[in-house]
Amino acid sequence: MAGSQSRKTVSVMRGLMILCETCYQEVHEENLVDEKNYVADHEALFDTICIGCEDLNRPLVDDMLGSSE
Repeated sequence: MAGSQSRKTVSVMRGLMILCETCYQEVHEENLVDEKNYVADHEALFDTICIGCEDLNRPLVDDMLGSSE
């Protein structure tokens, strides 16, 4: 798929989130991932990622927000 080469993934409680290179770097700089590339604090992750990554992962984001209520 053209343009998807710079996409990276992180693990969350409901699966894998696809992130752009900038968001992926920011998540690592904020130390939101552990040694297995897993993000435990999904709320901090959602505050960190851009609107494009949020839209790309909308079904997963909605599922995770719905399950935390």
